[in-house]
Amino acid sequence: MPNASSIFFSAPKQVEIRESILPPLKADEVRVETICSAVSAGTEMLVYRGQFPQLKDAHDSVSSELMYPLAYGYACVGKVREVGKEVNSEWLNRLVFAFHPHASSFHIHPSSLIPIPDSLKPEAACFLPNMETAVNLVQDGAPILGERVLVLGQGVLGLLTASLLSEFPLERLVTADHFELRRKASLQIDRKVKTFDPSFEEVRKGSSAYAQNKFDLVFELSGSPSALNDAIALTAFSGRIVIGSWYGQKRAEIDLGGAFHRSRIQIISSQVSTISPALSGRWDKTRRFEVAWEALARIQPEKWITHRFSIGEAGRAYQFLDENPQEMIQVIFSY
Repeated sequence: MPNASSIFFSAPKQVEIRESILPPLKADEVRVETICSAVSAGTEMLVYRGQFPQLKDAHDSVSSELMYPLAYGYACVGKVREVGKEVNSEWLNRLVFAFHPHASSFHIHPSSLIPIPDSLKPEAACFLPNMETAVNLVQDGAPILGERVLVLGQGVLGLLTASLLSEFPLERLVTADHFELRRKASLQIDRKVKTFDPSFEEVRKGSSAYAQNKFDLVFELSGSPSALNDAIALTAFSGRIVIGSWYGQKRAEIDLGGAFHRSRIQIISSQVSTISPALSGRWDKTRRFEVAWEALARIQPEKWITHRFSIGEAGRAYQFLDENPQEMIQVIFSY
C-alpha cells in the first residue's frame, strides 16, 4: 500500500509529520499524489498559534472540530495516480485541485476534485482558494465606476484583491501594509496603484494625501481587528467596508462612538463559503470557480511565491513564517 506523509498541528507552535499507510482504495475513490500545496498564512497562523475558536471550518472538506491534534490546509494540487473500479478512467493522470490538508498522498472521491485547466502550472493552481475568495470579496464590495478604493493588507489575499480591482476603471486604488516587501509587490500590480505604511500616525488622522476626500470602498484584509478603526476613519459618508479577515480569537477595541455613528458606513462581512444572496440567483460555485481560473491565468500569482519548503521542513516553515512574516509573501510545500 502507498505511504503518505501529513502535517499535523499537535499543540500551539508544535508541528509534526505523521507517516501512514493509505488504506485500500475504495471503488468510488481515487488516489492523488500531491505536487505542491500552499500555506494560507492568515488562517494557518491562527491554527499554529492556537488562536482559532472552537468551531467548524468553513471548508466542507475539513468538517471536524478545530482541536489539537489537527491536520489543516486547503490548497493541494496533484495528479490522480490510481482510480477505483467504479471511477471513470479519464481521471487517471489528471492534474487536479483539492481542498485537502497538507499531505503527500490521499484518497478522495472525484466529486471533491476540481480539474485544473491545461494552461495553468501546478504552483499557480495552488492559489485557487485565495483567488476564489478575492473574487467573492470584489463581488461583495461591488466597486462602481470612478470610485476611490482602499485595500488594507497586502498578503496574498490582499494582492489578489488589489489585482482584480486594478482591472476596474476606478478613480483611485490605494493599498496599505506594514511590510515593505508586500508594498513593493503591490506597486508592481499596476502603475496606477499607490501604497502606504498604515503605521504612520498621519494616515490614521486622515491628514495623508492618500486619505484626502476619503474612500468610497475599503477592504479590510490585514487580519488585524484594530485595522477596522483605520478603515472607519478613512471611509467616506455612506461608504462600504468589506471585512475579509478571519480574526479567530484576536480582539481589539473598535471606535464606534465617534464619526461612525453619523456616517451611515456599511460594514459587510464577506466569507467565501457562501455567495451573496443578491447574486445567488445567477451565480453558483461553479461559475465563480470559472472566473477564478481565468483570473489566475491573467494575474499569474506564482510570482509571489517567496519560499518553498519540503513537507519534512514544515516545522521550520511555520516557525519562520511566525517569526519573520516581513520576509515572506507566499509559502509553498513541495512533495
